[in-house]
Amino acid sequence: MEKLILENKGTIVDVRTYSEFMGGNVVDSINIPLNEFPQRLSEIKDLQLPLILCCASGNRSGQADDYLSQHGIACYNGGSWLEVNYIKSKTINE
Repeated sequence: MEKLILENKGTIVDVRTYSEFMGGNVVDSINIPLNEFPQRLSEIKDLQLPLILCCASGNRSGQADDYLSQHGIACYNGGSWLEVNYIKSKTINE
């Protein structure tokens, strides 16, 4: 997964609430709150795969990973958005 982030492959999806996302997020990530996944599934399927999912701690992104995997969508639980942001920052600084 780190390699995907470093090579800017796929899409980083932050599954936190909109207000959490606005408080800080990964550069170039998109926000789709976990509770909106069922209504936005067709939109999610149109994103560049694989999806790197993140949230505050890794719990909600884990739930999102389970849900999307059941729908045949290639994804990874990236855990905390801070960790994903740290990995992403390596690509920006290089």
